[in-house]
Amino acid sequence: MAELLVISLAIFGYALVSERLAMSPVTAPMVFVAVGLIVGGSGVGVFDLGLDNEAVSVVVEATLVLVLFTDAVRIDLRALRSSWWLPGRLLGIGLPLTLLLGTIVALVLLPDLTIAEAALIAAVLAPTDAALGQAVVSDMRLPVRLRQGLNVESGLNDGIVLPVVAICLAWAGAEADAEGFGEWGAFVASQIGLGVLCGVVAGAGGAWLLRRRSVADRVEGIYRQLATISIAVAGFAAASAVDGNGFIAAFTAGLAFGHLAREQCAGAQDFTADQGELLSVVTFTIFGAALAGPALDELTWAVAGYVVLSLTVIRMAPVLLSLWRSRLLLETRVFAAWFGPRGLASILFALLVFEELEGSGAELIVLVATWTVLVSVYAHGLSAAPWAGRLARRLADDSGTLPEHAPAPELPTRRTIR
Repeated sequence: MAELLVISLAIFGYALVSERLAMSPVTAPMVFVAVGLIVGGSGVGVFDLGLDNEAVSVVVEATLVLVLFTDAVRIDLRALRSSWWLPGRLLGIGLPLTLLLGTIVALVLLPDLTIAEAALIAAVLAPTDAALGQAVVSDMRLPVRLRQGLNVESGLNDGIVLPVVAICLAWAGAEADAEGFGEWGAFVASQIGLGVLCGVVAGAGGAWLLRRRSVADRVEGIYRQLATISIAVAGFAAASAVDGNGFIAAFTAGLAFGHLAREQCAGAQDFTADQGELLSVVTFTIFGAALAGPALDELTWAVAGYVVLSLTVIRMAPVLLSLWRSRLLLETRVFAAWFGPRGLASILFALLVFEELEGSGAELIVLVATWTVLVSVYAHGLSAAPWAGRLARRLADDSGTLPEHAPAPELPTRRTIR
């Protein structure tokens, strides 16, 4: 119960000063990670939830399901048809190159990893979390095309990378168990195929029924919101029941629901985002106490090197290459390349690795992911508002001829308490 008390007091205390902190570079993830570090076993020792605790597993799964579903719902794919260019480059060129470069660097710096484990660590650290640098996607002084390009990238890349994580997990597990290696391909196909199928059925079926009953005024407001959450949970549970990947199902359900029932998404999006935000701050606190705290004594030069390269070269070089000949200002391209913070999705993927794999390779993957997220929380959080303001002032002097000022739709961002 001490852990519940700590989290409750931390949330309440942050709420009391949240308006003042909103005017500063201090973000909610920075605060809750710091709380976890202070109260965890490496601090005063009042927070004693281990990674193998069942409550941690429940929080991790629930958070990942809601994050994947709400990220998919909030991205209106139809609205992006006229402005797909920037997120399309980031996701279609930058993301695959990031996965490839991350794998190569892992094999060089961390030679004890197998190819599967090196690919897994690259996949765990590929998703970005715009909420860690919220000013980048919420500062209205920045051109909407730039803000929404990074917002859409952050909203979709965790779901796109998820099958890669599932494949690499199965591959690494098959390497550890030579007898099962020949079956891993069928297992992966089952995980992805059944996950997508269950997600489409849950999302599309739920959207059709909810729209039909809502048009007939048969659904109360609060239950429209609860029904939306139930679609995410139903997709996850159904896929898990038939040996599919429940997280892929949750993301696919969000895409299907958002595409077919866009008019139902506004209020439901706020409600599910609120629940997701609560689980997110709990996850960041657990991260600080159970992952970051113990990792403070385990840093090596090889791990530190990969962390630095992951946040710079491994992310920035592919993004800069994807934006080559884009006519964007050099500072805009560097800005987009730098603001690929690693946050919630990387934490949750790392915890999946902890649950699914055993051995020194899994421990190293979790350690590298922990340090990367820890550094990213503070490096990207502290630099977001100042750099966003600087770039906004520079672009404001332009007459509107730069491609940064091209029109783009305003889409919801992943809400965060600042």
